[in-house]
Amino acid sequence: MKRNIIFQIVILLIFISLGCNRTAPKNQQKEDNETWNLVWSDEFNYKGLPDSTKWNYETGDNGWGNNEKEYYMEKSLENSYSDGDKLHIVALHKDMGHSNYTSAKLNTYQIFSLQYGKIEVMAKLPAGKGTWPAIWMLPESLINGTEEWPLCGEIDIMEHVGKNPGFIHVSLHSKLYNHVLNTQITHFEKIQDVFGTFHKYSVEWSKDSMVFNIDDKLFYATKKGEDGRISTNEGWPFDKPYYLILNLAIGGNWGGEIDDSIFPVEMQVDYVRIYQKNN
Repeated sequence: MKRNIIFQIVILLIFISLGCNRTAPKNQQKEDNETWNLVWSDEFNYKGLPDSTKWNYETGDNGWGNNEKEYYMEKSLENSYSDGDKLHIVALHKDMGHSNYTSAKLNTYQIFSLQYGKIEVMAKLPAGKGTWPAIWMLPESLINGTEEWPLCGEIDIMEHVGKNPGFIHVSLHSKLYNHVLNTQITHFEKIQDVFGTFHKYSVEWSKDSMVFNIDDKLFYATKKGEDGRISTNEGWPFDKPYYLILNLAIGGNWGGEIDDSIFPVEMQVDYVRIYQKNN
């Protein structure tokens, strides 16, 4: 009888110990209590050109480092406009400069940049060979000339090429890990109905990780220094301010062959929302 009592006491102590160990560490409890605060957004609830207090244009037909075939237009209602509900970025089969296509490329450079946070873009993508819509980020250091690509880094929240219908790509580029070397940190898989339905493309960016989600479901996650990767600026250059880019490219090294019968084509954006933690 005495042995049974001692045994029961030992079992009880073990359960109490396990219960205590289930308590989250203090830093984890703090993380759970932190909330995302909206710090920048565009709901596109106005009509006309994209809001000039929120968006800049990149213009020209210089190929943009990828041998792209479009001419990016500035303040052209044919190529970028809000209908009072959604943003439309439209590509046309139309001669301009040395190009046979026009489109638009918007960014938030010198208007809004952030270092760490959550970026959400609700978008519907164009279909057809030659289309190359993208939601991505570059750092201010590239534009002000203090760093060149790929040392500066690049965050690709969503890319899609029409020759591979439905396959969504997310990527990180750095000096050591980039698509030119075929070493980029990347993931892709097929998502249902990206052409007929809006999907939420997002990234949660912290000091040590990037977590990409589609429709609030985990798509891909990676950490600084993961799999033996170098975590200095040459391998993880994501500790500085970046700005957001929305564009629809045509053709190019990755976009490939263009089907001229598809035009006009467009990427629609329901909203852009950017959050940061309350600390």
